[in-house]
Amino acid sequence: MKAMILAAGKGTRVRPITHTIPKPMIPILQKPVMEFLLELLRQHGFDQIMVNVSHLAEEIESYFRDGQRFGVQIAYSFEGNIVDGNLVGQALGSAGGLKRIQEFNPFFDETFVVLCGDALIDLDLTAAVQFHREKKALATIVTKSVPKEIVSSYGVVVTDADGRIQAFQEKPPVEEALSTQINTGIYIFEPEIIDYIPPNQQYDLGGDLFPQLVAKGLPFYAVDMDFEWVDIGKVPDYWHAIRGVLRREIKNVAIPGTEVKPGVFTGLNVAVNWDKVHIEGPVYIGGMTRIEDGARIIGPSMIGPSCWICSGAVVDNSVIFEYSRLGPGVRLVDKLVFGRYCVDKTGAAIDVQAAALDWLITDARQIPLYDDKPTPQAIADLLKTD
Repeated sequence: MKAMILAAGKGTRVRPITHTIPKPMIPILQKPVMEFLLELLRQHGFDQIMVNVSHLAEEIESYFRDGQRFGVQIAYSFEGNIVDGNLVGQALGSAGGLKRIQEFNPFFDETFVVLCGDALIDLDLTAAVQFHREKKALATIVTKSVPKEIVSSYGVVVTDADGRIQAFQEKPPVEEALSTQINTGIYIFEPEIIDYIPPNQQYDLGGDLFPQLVAKGLPFYAVDMDFEWVDIGKVPDYWHAIRGVLRREIKNVAIPGTEVKPGVFTGLNVAVNWDKVHIEGPVYIGGMTRIEDGARIIGPSMIGPSCWICSGAVVDNSVIFEYSRLGPGVRLVDKLVFGRYCVDKTGAAIDVQAAALDWLITDARQIPLYDDKPTPQAIADLLKTD
């Protein structure tokens, strides 16, 4: 069976991570989000998968290639141009990407599924497709019911008693919300849906195509399902996902590595004297990471591979990407360290180079040319969480 993963977006709300990593490649304990989606699709018999790419397309293509090692077949549709010898992405929108593939050569010739490439989901796709076929629908949105007090963060779907979609509300105020069913970015279509997408222009599923289907009175349904869905749309969502995995609240994502003590997992060859560091789980430490004596790590926290945590440093409820070095006395509380950026859990970022803090947080592959002196109070003041 056939499916498509939408992977062309720039991920502006997940910056600075998406400066160098496309959203589908954002790692959940070292495994890209999109890899979980491929596993789900394969599990339900979807083994022919199109992926539209644009922003940092080569990162996605070089990792997943033809899909062979994931038990599926993958082909890519690049959206953009070459300017001065460089690839420049220019996404066509979620619906425009479908149209481009079909115009190149008709691929969607049976019921197919479309997934956004930036969410962790544990969904019975087989049951969703069965609902779609029973209704003889042209299009079906998989929705999820959420508490009314948080509906203003999502696109709300309004249906009749039979599940037929009547209207949409984009992030309505709580008091104006007509439903608690939200759009999860999981869709089931018949090939004829392509006929309603105009060619050679940017066109969106939610903003452009779906209102057209409602206006025309076409067989357009929503199926409300109870499943695990973690949308990584913003930095706080990513934070929530990592914490959820470490706390084992997200059931379909296993913590990798070896559990060396209760709640503490490590990759290969971590250099640490467990008797001389203070660690409170849940914590994941990637392979070839060095933890110096006197460091403190308090979970839920993730330290990526090949990092270097110096003596006196504190990592508390924080996420640290690979090759990060925390100098002596650095105190990270509720922070995400990614390359040259230190980000708090609301998404506010400090460029440590621009702020002249790159002697505190730097690349672990760079040998320090100075004599580190711990200054815990000054560092706490610079990087504190209000």
